[in-house]
Amino acid sequence: MESIATWVAPAATTIAALMTASNLGSRVTGYGFVVFTVGSIAWTALGVATGQSNLVWQNIILTALNLFGIWRWLGRQSDVEEGGKAAREASEAAATPTLFPASLFTSAPVIHGGDTVAHCVDAMLDCAAGRPAYLVMSTGGVAGVGETMLRVPWSDVEVEGESITVHVGRDDLTSRYKQVPRDQWPGR
Repeated sequence: MESIATWVAPAATTIAALMTASNLGSRVTGYGFVVFTVGSIAWTALGVATGQSNLVWQNIILTALNLFGIWRWLGRQSDVEEGGKAAREASEAAATPTLFPASLFTSAPVIHGGDTVAHCVDAMLDCAAGRPAYLVMSTGGVAGVGETMLRVPWSDVEVEGESITVHVGRDDLTSRYKQVPRDQWPGR
């Protein structure tokens, strides 16, 4: 058992950390906590096998925290996202304005001509008008390294399903829209 736990514990912990850090949605994050749970159980078994009581107790506590993470991301958050999706789908079928879950402003793909050209990072809302003023989109880079953040006026985008459409291709995004620093977005 010790030899299996020696391999499973670090592998599961590493894979789970990648899954949760990637922020790929509630389901992936939730399954990351499932993998974390496998890792903490393996670490507990390793601690028992090697007589390390501190490793055992630490991972018993981590197992409880991982179970909370599973409930939070595969239970509650997943249900909240499904509620937003259901409202969007119902609004598309009704004779009312189509709805879009605001939470998608932090992850929606930005599409041009059927291709993903960027990803929405967030939206700044106009409090007086009650609508988005502009979106911040990320293009280029890998895992946030080398990315370019762009301020795109709300009037230049269309929301379609669970994505955002722009009328500018990938090559023209950076010349058309203002680049913004990651930590200093404009007030207008």
